[in-house]
Amino acid sequence: MVALFVIYTAGEKVNLLSPTEVKALLAQHGLRPKKRLGQNFLIDRNVLGKIIAAAELDSSSRVLEIGPGLGTVTVEAAQIAKQVVAVEMDREMVAILSETVGEYSNTEIVEADFLQLDLSEFLPSKFGDEKCVVVANLPYYITSPLITRLIDNKRYVNRLVVMVQAEVADRLTAAPGTDAYGSLSVFAQYHCSVSIIARAKRTVFLPPPEVDSSIVRMDIREAPPSRVADEVIFFKVVRAAFGQRRKTLLRALSGSPNLLWTRDRAGAVLQAAGIDPIRRGETLSIEEFAKIANEATRSIAD
Repeated sequence: MVALFVIYTAGEKVNLLSPTEVKALLAQHGLRPKKRLGQNFLIDRNVLGKIIAAAELDSSSRVLEIGPGLGTVTVEAAQIAKQVVAVEMDREMVAILSETVGEYSNTEIVEADFLQLDLSEFLPSKFGDEKCVVVANLPYYITSPLITRLIDNKRYVNRLVVMVQAEVADRLTAAPGTDAYGSLSVFAQYHCSVSIIARAKRTVFLPPPEVDSSIVRMDIREAPPSRVADEVIFFKVVRAAFGQRRKTLLRALSGSPNLLWTRDRAGAVLQAAGIDPIRRGETLSIEEFAKIANEATRSIAD
């Protein structure tokens, strides 16, 4: 059930899914959406319902929301979950949020730049020993660093349900051999089970962004899909392989400043791993990247 109305200062009710009423709410506060902060407010009931359903919230859930905006998703989460912590960097939006979600005692609005938070301290301070569900309509210009930081702190997270640019969603879920497949694909799929829940046309936002979006669900894996002896080496190999996409693996790995491998070393590692040196990085599966990284780790130990 999608709640349509929340209370704001004047004692009236505003429908956060109505373009007319959202515009009126912003005008009351003398505000306009800030393009530089990626402020595009969700105004579609169907899409909102899909986000909430994908998050699989219940009365024990702890929710972390990034960039709550006017509080459309926040209100829904607050009515289901045990706890909601919403991080908003725009002080003017925080003022509106204090009105739109102020009636929910289980909800805390934190004014902060999420990328500047030390998540290893912030998340335990808010949720204790409990893991949280991340729900967010991510600003397009910082999508990758936000997802990377959250996954780097995956010990505090159960799943992510995020709205991202459709192109980014395709990269997150891409298979080997496709144009969208890259280091972000490998990183996300190594740590998470990733799926696209639904596409969202740009018209479901106010103001509409320049591109369409997708809802992506990312469930943190209990264990990666392939055994990796040293994750640092594994991701160095991945980044090197995709760093120069048109080059063969032999040239990409031996020319990477992160690996500092000679051509002979790169050739020996690939041969021992059973990987053809003339293949390109975008054709390799996670399992094949793991074979290369594990052989490199073994050769270092020897």
